[in-house]
Amino acid sequence: MKVSEKDVDYVADLANLELTADERSSLVRDLNSILEYMDRLNELDTSGVPPMAQVSDQYRTAADKSPVASFGAVLREDIIDGLRKSLPHQQAVQNAPDSDGTFFLVPKVIER
Repeated sequence: MKVSEKDVDYVADLANLELTADERSSLVRDLNSILEYMDRLNELDTSGVPPMAQVSDQYRTAADKSPVASFGAVLREDIIDGLRKSLPHQQAVQNAPDSDGTFFLVPKVIER
């Protein structure tokens, strides 16, 4: 499957992006390069490779095989919401640039 300039224009329009001719042709080239590489990867025989839940086990130790311990250095502990103190609502909205006292008010950013 090849990506055309028409495809790039369509997606850029959906994302509300204005692309120059150089950017458009560069994106077409880059996206087609990625798709060509994916086609090459799809040609590999992976029938003997077991499925993986994680792509890296760099944090795993030989002694501990549990996923939580192996990624303990990068994952935070799960905390049940009811047991953790939250920022009081009034304090959360007091420093907002614009608020009605209950909600944060934000400017509309999508105009077409």
